[in-house]
Order: sequence, then C-alpha cells, then structure tokens
Amino acid sequence: MSLILGIDPGSLKTGYALLAQHGRKLDVVKSGTIRLKASLDLASRLGRLADEIDAILDADRPDSVAVEDVFFHRNARSALALGQARGVILAAAGRRDLPVASYPPATVKQAVCGHGRADKGQIQRMTQVMLSLDGQPQEDEADAMAVAICHALRQRGEALRQAQGKMKRSRETGS
Repeated sequence: MSLILGIDPGSLKTGYALLAQHGRKLDVVKSGTIRLKASLDLASRLGRLADEIDAILDADRPDSVAVEDVFFHRNARSALALGQARGVILAAAGRRDLPVASYPPATVKQAVCGHGRADKGQIQRMTQVMLSLDGQPQEDEADAMAVAICHALRQRGEALRQAQGKMKRSRETGS
C-alpha cells in the first residue's frame, strides 16, 4: 500500500486528499479543505497554511505528495499569492524528505476526465466515480483527489514502462 497526498494549493482555500493505493485500487483515507480568512494578511495566511500542512503530514505520513502547478493567471498578484502558498506546501514536504510531484492543471484534467479542458463539475463527477464515493466531493477536495489520482496513474505507468524495459533487456541478453 502507498499513501499519496494530493494538494490543490490556494492562498484562501487549499484542498487536500489522502489516497491509499492498493495495486490498481484507490481509496480515500481523508480529504478536506483548509480555509484561510481573507481578512488576514498574506503572511498570516501562509503561516496558518504551513501549520495545517505540517499537521496533515505529521499525522498521516504519506509516502508521496502530488501538487497542482500554478496555472497562468490574468492577475499577477493572485498568481504570486498562489505560488507562495504552493511554496509553503513544497517546503513542508521537503523538510520531511518526501518525494513531490507537480502536475499542470491540464495534465490532471486529462488523467481524470480524458481531456485537459474539463470544468470543476466534470472533475467532481469523475472523482466521485473513480473513487466510488457516495456523494460528490466539494470542488477543492475533488481537485486534490484528481491530483492524487493523476499521480497514481503516472506512477503505475512508470512502473509498467520499467518492467517492460527490464523484460526487453532480459530478452536481448538472453537471461
């Protein structure tokens, strides 16, 4: 079993989802949204985000962390705040020597919905189906679940490619 923590970073709302991977099966261990008060200054919000992420990492001890990349924003200030929130998350994982993977939003959407332009509702519906959830997850949680699913699929694909490479080398050397 492998535990993957998927995170959809934000300076006001950060979604997270801890998924347990048992072979090809994925189960939600826990998920939620870290909500930060807009009335706080950015430094205070980032400090609280760091505390919350630290608590999740310490309590749940994931094997890897998958984070959505910053996408292009029309508003440079929003993009900068999002990047800073993402940096807090990366630093928390880095302090624990956890492997971290980053995925662009279009790659996450492609992995979960089959196309890179899926909307929030499509992501919510597909994560519900893929993870056999009773109800539709909240937007930020669904995005975090999608990031973790994307990472699990990428890991599975990489493991398959490595196995195929070993088989090919074995056939070539005759062993």
